[in-house]
Amino acid sequence: MSHQASFTRMDDGTAEDWAIIAKHFPGFAAELPDRILTHLKLLDGDFGGFPVDRLTHSLQTATLAYRAGEDEEFVVCALLHDIGDTLGTYNHADIAAAILKPFVSEQNHWMIEKHGIFQGYYFFHHLGMDRFLREQFKDQPQYQKTIEFCARYDAAAFDPEGETLPLEFFEPMLRRVFARPKQSLYRMEKSAVSS
Repeated sequence: MSHQASFTRMDDGTAEDWAIIAKHFPGFAAELPDRILTHLKLLDGDFGGFPVDRLTHSLQTATLAYRAGEDEEFVVCALLHDIGDTLGTYNHADIAAAILKPFVSEQNHWMIEKHGIFQGYYFFHHLGMDRFLREQFKDQPQYQKTIEFCARYDAAAFDPEGETLPLEFFEPMLRRVFARPKQSLYRMEKSAVSS
């Protein structure tokens, strides 16, 4: 079997081509935690005018959640909530939510996806925006949980003297959460692979 598919257009792909690609997929997928850690490190030294850099903010948010006894999935969500800052300057929460979606509960996904609007309560009014924009979600089941995430963890994580556990502390948690998707179009069950 060749190491690469032979098609130049997807619609010309054969079953053998897709078998080659499917064989490579698990190894690539297994490296996702490494790529996430590498991308998190891009936040190091990027202050953007804040009192702490973006990596420190992410680590402090996760540290606060961990110290408060939140479960591992929640802590990883806290760690990654702003990972989209570099590529999603205008929609950072959407980027983080997209990365997390296959691996976390719908509740945690919603919280991260909407946190950008909810954190606006603390500063939108200083920028001539509506600080109560989050009220559009007041009937949603995760409304209060998202308010609490922002209040207890996100908004409280800008302290240059605050406890900040290192990225290495959270790495095993991240690897466990990203070990296997809970939901994904590309999630392949062993029975489907072997048939």
